[in-house]
Amino acid sequence: MGAQWKQKGREASANAKGRVFTKLAKEIMVAARNGADPGMNPRLRMAVDAAKKASMPKDTLERAIKKGAGLLDEAVQYETVTYEGFAPHQVPVIVECLTDNRNRTSANVRMLFRKGQLGASGSVSWDFNRIGQIEATPPASGADADEAAIESGAQDLEAGDEGATRFFTEPSDLDTVSKALADRSWNVSSAALVWKAKNPVSLDDAARAEVEAFLGGLDEDDDVQNIYVGLA
Repeated sequence: MGAQWKQKGREASANAKGRVFTKLAKEIMVAARNGADPGMNPRLRMAVDAAKKASMPKDTLERAIKKGAGLLDEAVQYETVTYEGFAPHQVPVIVECLTDNRNRTSANVRMLFRKGQLGASGSVSWDFNRIGQIEATPPASGADADEAAIESGAQDLEAGDEGATRFFTEPSDLDTVSKALADRSWNVSSAALVWKAKNPVSLDDAARAEVEAFLGGLDEDDDVQNIYVGLA
């Protein structure tokens, strides 16, 4: 793991899907501040692609773009707030939130960290790298992942889930490499800046289940956008 944590099967229920759409809509709104045209706004393009892959309704997606770009009367300003700390068993965690009420979010995160340990800024981020991460699957005709990484300009790669490959890039190269992979017929399912753990922790099954439960509680909070964990 060592990078972004995603709750397995969280799309199984309508409530869970609603939370996914809420998080995606927030990212779209924040990205749209820099322009409502995905063709001219790389962050918005990646957010829109993620929303489409999650089957977000078209009217919901378009409304989020207009809302974020200030094209509707109801203006909502979200800010990014990042928290650092430890899950049970001293597993390092970085939590990124998008919120319109910093005090509410802070109170909620502190409560959610009761079974862990909330730290100060910099307490665990020193043990993570800030990088671009692209998840993609090869074309039906097949392709060599190492060759694709070299040709597209990715710095590194690793095997992902269900036949996918994770390509890692410099933060500034994320959009360029994502486009280069798509040009080579790779199916890009996600592209985002992430925190990747330098020294992921290995745990036995019982301890891992405890950490997963802790992370699941964090993920259920509407203000929590992304969770990065140093778990092998």
